[in-house]
Amino acid sequence: MKAVRQAGGIVFRGSGRDLSILLVTSKKEPGFWIFPKGHVEPGETDAEAGVRETQEEAGVTGELLGPVGAPLEYEWGGEWYSVQYFLIRATSESPATDGRTIAWLSFEETLTRLSFDDFGRLLREARAQMEGTKARMTPEVEIYDTTLRDGTQGHGINLSVADKLRIAERLDAFGVQYVEGGWPGSNPRDIEFFREAKHRTFSSARLAAFGSTRRKDTSARFDEQVRLLIEADTPVVTIFGKTSLLHVREVLQTTPEENLEMIADTVRYLKQHGKFVVYDAEHCFDGFKEDRAHALATLHAAEKAGADIVTLCDTNGGSLPSEIAEITRLARAALRARIGIHTHDDIGLGVANALAALEAGATHVQGTVNGWGERTGNCNLISVIPILQFKLKKTSVPAESLSTLTELSQFVDELANLRPNPRLPWVGAAAFSHKGGTHVNAVSKVLSSYEHIDPALVGNTRHVLVSDLAGRSNIVLKARELGFDLSNDTPELRAMLATIKELEHKGYEFEAADGSLALLIRRALAHTPPPFTVDAYHVSMRAEGGSSVCEATVKVRVGEEHAHTVADGDGPVNALDAALRAALVRFYPQLQTVRLTDYKVRILDSTSGTAATTRVLIESSDGTSEWGTIGVNENIIEASLQALVDSLECALAKSGSGSSPR
Repeated sequence: MKAVRQAGGIVFRGSGRDLSILLVTSKKEPGFWIFPKGHVEPGETDAEAGVRETQEEAGVTGELLGPVGAPLEYEWGGEWYSVQYFLIRATSESPATDGRTIAWLSFEETLTRLSFDDFGRLLREARAQMEGTKARMTPEVEIYDTTLRDGTQGHGINLSVADKLRIAERLDAFGVQYVEGGWPGSNPRDIEFFREAKHRTFSSARLAAFGSTRRKDTSARFDEQVRLLIEADTPVVTIFGKTSLLHVREVLQTTPEENLEMIADTVRYLKQHGKFVVYDAEHCFDGFKEDRAHALATLHAAEKAGADIVTLCDTNGGSLPSEIAEITRLARAALRARIGIHTHDDIGLGVANALAALEAGATHVQGTVNGWGERTGNCNLISVIPILQFKLKKTSVPAESLSTLTELSQFVDELANLRPNPRLPWVGAAAFSHKGGTHVNAVSKVLSSYEHIDPALVGNTRHVLVSDLAGRSNIVLKARELGFDLSNDTPELRAMLATIKELEHKGYEFEAADGSLALLIRRALAHTPPPFTVDAYHVSMRAEGGSSVCEATVKVRVGEEHAHTVADGDGPVNALDAALRAALVRFYPQLQTVRLTDYKVRILDSTSGTAATTRVLIESSDGTSEWGTIGVNENIIEASLQALVDSLECALAKSGSGSSPR
């Protein structure tokens, strides 16, 4: 190639359509390659072909980050050439930039115009995108989220179109590379989702439509399901095909040769329509165990037809990490396409198997938020992402997103009306909780003694639990967490610990009742009378017509004043709550904003029958904060009253009116 023009640090090399251009601004600044569409090998996109050819010419390597700007056109030798520029990040040194990181740009045929004078402007824009847009950063491992499709196949999971759009936008903001929106050929809701998604802007994620290879004994161009995939109008289409001969012969009831043609025909047809194609090799690992030759043939069929990514799927979720790693290495050695991994959690190894594949050469991982999915679930991306970042030191999503991981996990659960699993690794409420006295004592001195990372790195918090296993350190740290100035030298500490252990022995459990625990500490430290006292109460139920009515009477004392109120309710606890609140609001108007948000009852010794001890847990809120309180008694009404009294007293303490009525 010969140099044909040099101006302002821009060197143009080439002739005709084989033009390639090198910009060198200075040894301290990044450089940019611009190169054309050339010969395209099977399985390559036009941009990837350009990357390969430029690598061969320049002796440097890099990865495609994505398109830059709108399509443009330039004039060369009296002819116009349409181009689309792509940003490429270098992964090896280039003499042109004195060994510093460079970026490349490549182009394909497009429809608009660009003259030589516009090159400088275009390159400046590209550089700004490279430095300022997290969506352009190529990760070492791509994250493909299938929560909206595979995740919704899980037991008890149901999302509306609006829910799916909100989750898709949240995943995009978090920085995942692909969001699979659903299967447009399977149900009207997914068709509506893709119709609505066309009007949304995604900055990081590429939206994918999911489907299958064409039917047997037909052509992809005449397959209705394939047509709907194209009409979904997504940049990415993911299709699955059969790898297992068992499924080919018994489920599809066709020949191995027709199965290979179904795969190749569908991928080829989608590529002809400009789609980025992810091929999911269903039952891949089982297929390799049955017939390695046919399994490899299916992967080659997808690659040769143009699949951009070939994903190995442990569809039944029964493989072991050693098997996953071995087969992934075989696929990696046999294919030029990028390798992905898709695992299920049927034997509890969904995450472990995904990691085994990634360490064996896969660079694309599929999964769901919180491990949602069919049967026992899919690979949990909420675990995979921080493992990649903090344990394997590999990039996947922008580093700044990791601090919102817990928030993302809870957001998705809440949209599906699911209570977040407290035992989820990394993000669960129990993930950084400490209960044993020895553990808490160690953590109070060296946090890393019982914590593998700082919980704040994933947006979680440390919790110290107080129970009959607690030591002094538990009480001190928990008290500080609740806002009390307590130390190991506090005189009341020993009595507090003894009281807590005695109450826990009776059935109290303060892990979910921070409000009651805070009151216990406050009473021990303040030595002041409570803000109110319940002198008497009465609860009754009567039938009126075809319905029943509960009535509660409460007598309370606030200082030297008394109040006596009656209230009806839907049940005895509801009536008691209404009567107690009515008695107290004349003294404490701020209690009008307090609402009971959850009520749980647990029988502690069921062998005692109706005389069993009952534990009542109440969650309350004033609109800005929440707290839990507890009551324990053989009488469920008495246990409920204890929890209600603590709830209202806790509200007064939070408002600063612990013992000062209006």
